Amino acid sequence: MSENKPQSENKPQNFVRTIVQADVDAGNYGGKVHTRFPPEPNGYLHIGHAKSIWLNFGIAADFGGLCNLRFDDTNPETEDMEYVGSIQQDLRWLGYDWEDRLFHASDYFERLYDLAVHLIRRGKAYVCSLSEDEIREYRGTITEAGRNSPYRDRSVEENLDLFERMKNGEFDEGEHVLRAKIDMAATNMKMRDPLLYRIRKKEHYRRGNDWCIYPFYDFTHCLSDSFEGITHSICTLEFEVNRALYDWVVAETEVPHVPHQYEFARLNLSYTVTSKRKLLQLVEEKKVNGWDDPRMPTVSGMRRRGYTPEAIRAFCELTGVSKTHNVIDVALLEYAVRDDLNHKAPRVLAVLRPLKVVIENYPEEVEELDADYWPRDVPREGSRKIPFSREIYIEREDFMEDPPKGYHRLAPGREVRLRYAYFMTCREVVKNDDGEIVELRCTYDPETRGGNAPDGRKVQGTIHWVSAAESLPAEVRLYDRLFLSENPNEGDDFRVHLNPNSLEVLADARVEPSLAESEPGAPFQFERQGYFVADAKRSKPGALVFNRTVTLRDAWVKQAQKEKGEDAAAKAAERAAEREAKKARQRELSAAEPAAPALSAEQEETLRAYMDRGLGEQDARLFATNAGVAAFFDEAAASAGDLRSLANWVANELLGLLKERSLTDLPFQAPAFADLVALVDSGKITAAAGKQVMNEMLAEGGVPAEIVAARGLEQIGSTDELAGIVDGVLADEPDNVAAYKGGKVQLFGFFVGKVMRATQGRADAKTVQKLLRERLDG
Repeated sequence: MSENKPQSENKPQNFVRTIVQADVDAGNYGGKVHTRFPPEPNGYLHIGHAKSIWLNFGIAADFGGLCNLRFDDTNPETEDMEYVGSIQQDLRWLGYDWEDRLFHASDYFERLYDLAVHLIRRGKAYVCSLSEDEIREYRGTITEAGRNSPYRDRSVEENLDLFERMKNGEFDEGEHVLRAKIDMAATNMKMRDPLLYRIRKKEHYRRGNDWCIYPFYDFTHCLSDSFEGITHSICTLEFEVNRALYDWVVAETEVPHVPHQYEFARLNLSYTVTSKRKLLQLVEEKKVNGWDDPRMPTVSGMRRRGYTPEAIRAFCELTGVSKTHNVIDVALLEYAVRDDLNHKAPRVLAVLRPLKVVIENYPEEVEELDADYWPRDVPREGSRKIPFSREIYIEREDFMEDPPKGYHRLAPGREVRLRYAYFMTCREVVKNDDGEIVELRCTYDPETRGGNAPDGRKVQGTIHWVSAAESLPAEVRLYDRLFLSENPNEGDDFRVHLNPNSLEVLADARVEPSLAESEPGAPFQFERQGYFVADAKRSKPGALVFNRTVTLRDAWVKQAQKEKGEDAAAKAAERAAEREAKKARQRELSAAEPAAPALSAEQEETLRAYMDRGLGEQDARLFATNAGVAAFFDEAAASAGDLRSLANWVANELLGLLKERSLTDLPFQAPAFADLVALVDSGKITAAAGKQVMNEMLAEGGVPAEIVAARGLEQIGSTDELAGIVDGVLADEPDNVAAYKGGKVQLFGFFVGKVMRATQGRADAKTVQKLLRERLDG
């Protein structure tokens, strides 16, 4: 029995850790733990990958084991060395090291080919010459067994000859495939003679033109795990349906090492898309400025925005590991970033929208004032000198000529405190010919140096500033969420939900002189503004550029609180304006898109017919040009209610999980999928629960309503029932409740996440938020 134990007994427990611990305790694999992170180099890593990296490398480290980096590079059409380099850079930045264990599936092409030949010799694989559509037709349905391919009984000799000729490039793409010979009547349709190899006459980024046949994921991945001695092959839940084939390939190729696959729920984040296809679309259509745009959920984008690896790892731990699909509030990620930067970012002064102030009774000189880098609640030391002079800049929003009640900043005749400096009173407002305020004339009290009056008088407002002459010019880039919708994947086109104000560039900002030599990537807190970082690509001495990492508080929560006080008419008007803006963005997107491939007359007629039934053009075009998808949708539509919703689920959810699978592989019929969508549309289950049911159906088939009942996935919408759960969560978090009420409103997302996890994603999110608002803000 192994002596391996987790390095820390305080590590949060989850089902993966429990499995690994049980294997270690039982001495399985000699008590060793060996995991791997296997990205496909067809895009940049994103926050979802970060969760998988954290889990695979973290499990290995906690049990004194190893973790490999392996590139799953078996698709020459989409892979590139640029992606390989970016993935390695991101992994190192996140704090993980694969040491000398860098592998590529393409390194194993010869071994994989030999094992495929081994299967042919044993009568376990054959070359099939059916077309793609014919293979789909022969596969059958959940209630009807498939039919054997007419090529299934080819002799071993003929199969060996054809497979070698496939390798030698004698056939065109699609002319032949290699299939496993399993069982065309298997309940799990994945086991109905799945494809193992296909012909692709494309140059591989590493192997050049050495190969023109490439193995499928299901054949490659499990054998790569075996070659590398992987003990625990941890992947996301959409691969659960592949596990039976994983085990079959390992057993039938008779490899000596037998790894095992385990699945966990992938990370889904609100206001975010993580589909590589959609992210690539944003890049190619120049909706963002590359993969490392600070608005992107890529690791490189988050790094450039100023997120820290420690914050991302802390976020992954906060979200936990489960087998239940749910959507994590992006506010929880922002909370983790703020929490980490609070102890890392020195406080400095910066004015983003400058308004000039002349202090008329201050002498023509420059004075140096002491200023601490850290607040009292951060146990760090350090200070600097900041120059103060007769002319300064303040934030334009810190002055109002006719302030409302409750406004505590500068106004005519009002006295405020200048941070680290003096009390100052506004005496005169200077305007230009257009009536715009261009300058303030003020006086200061020289007896209040350091911000305190000897006579004990108090002022209500404290504002920040910089010296006009000694401050430095800077460009400041204010980044916000890339999408306005909590779920931008809903609807015909995710781009409709793009936030037109996700980036605001301020070209005339001013910062204190201590920032002159700011290192790229160095974090700062601009007092009263937020956390910022010197842009790693564009900032340099003499041309400073700062990116806003995150606001000091959750501005979206603040906006929601503001809306609570608005009247219904104002809300309705705002929503109408948003709808019009969304339509305008859709028109803009449509106008900017390259022309879609021309349709045949028959396809045009089919497209119009689908749109007449209420489908969006994008979904209608998909069905008009893909007979297999259209057949599935039409069969499901016969028993569906909302056809538009059904189309969205087919196009955006189901097809997104299939990867190399065909719709004819599914272990359920199309009407069952329509029943699932109807459960979501009716509100009986949440969309997150619907995805969980869909994954189970992909793995084992089944009746949606029965799965919902067996798993207890009915949506909890009862206010009384949820109130008890909310109260329990708040009772367990007294310190965080106190912190929230003390001003840490960014914790709201944390509380929402706790309640959603407590209900396994079954709670009605709007009711949860309403109850939390009542208890935390009441």
